[in-house]
Amino acid sequence: MDKKHQHLRYNPLRDSWVLVSAHRMKRPWKGQVEKQPEDNIPRHDPNNPLCPGSVRANGEVNPEYDSTFMFDNDFPALQPDAPDPGSDHHPLFQSKAARGVCKVMCFHPWSDITLPLMQPAEIRKVIDKWADLIVELGAEYTWVQVNFLHRFTSLCYSHFSLQVWASNFLPNEAALAERCQRDFLQKHGEPLLLQYARMETQAQERVVVENEHWLVVVPYWATWPFQTPLLPRRHVLRLPDLTAQERDSLASIMKRLLTKYDNLFEVSFPYSMGWHGAPTGSHLKEDMSHWQLHAHYYPPLLRSTTIRKFMVGYEMLANEQRDLTPEQVCFLLNVQK
Repeated sequence: MDKKHQHLRYNPLRDSWVLVSAHRMKRPWKGQVEKQPEDNIPRHDPNNPLCPGSVRANGEVNPEYDSTFMFDNDFPALQPDAPDPGSDHHPLFQSKAARGVCKVMCFHPWSDITLPLMQPAEIRKVIDKWADLIVELGAEYTWVQVNFLHRFTSLCYSHFSLQVWASNFLPNEAALAERCQRDFLQKHGEPLLLQYARMETQAQERVVVENEHWLVVVPYWATWPFQTPLLPRRHVLRLPDLTAQERDSLASIMKRLLTKYDNLFEVSFPYSMGWHGAPTGSHLKEDMSHWQLHAHYYPPLLRSTTIRKFMVGYEMLANEQRDLTPEQVCFLLNVQK
């Protein structure tokens, strides 16, 4: 396959195409340049509402926690008792009820620590908490989204934390993944991401890190420059289904991946990360064998710590596009330790 010239690649998880234009990396950069990220973050900042002992916007005081800390979002986008908006029968003006809960989870009491600097045992506690939340919230809600932003924008707090949103509806991205994975299983007789992980393992062309239970690749269809999915090697529907050994192995590979990210530009690498697993709630009683658990990492950087990727213009109005090929990105990441 000719990878030096522009071409389209198909993303089977989204049923969409991405334009790959590797030759564009030769052009001089005249776009936006960001400020260097702050690197002198204090271990404890009393003005940071996520630190132990700090006062949050609603007046509540955080406990002096020494591990993970979970609380209900003070300004949630979803609430469990929201009224029904009523229905309109015209196809152009549809609405329906949206109910749920939003929670915030702090990984560690220190503001200056990030996941690659944490010990595997500390990361394992975070993984166990994720699984517990999915069991707890998934008993009632259709979808439980575990998502995390690390320095993705200047709006993020420096404190290492994530959000968990549980909803009574299937969000757009989840609904798309549901349809694509179901269609693939019906056509090919094997879960999409299970087959994909096996083929990437055999090819070894885009593998970033791997161990006995997990695989991280720069996907063939990646849109964001340094995008990676985190894939189990066996068929797993949801995070709580992982064995103790798989959770330990997950803690290890997450630390290895994020260390590579940090070493690439010698900075605490920004990214948005989240888990996708089979829907919950009433779907717990249904056959969801077309699903495969996976996590997405979406770093926004393009060429350096100060040059970011933006989805604008052609990408918003016509087609997703990337410059570096996934194979080139994999090479850059594998140079790192």
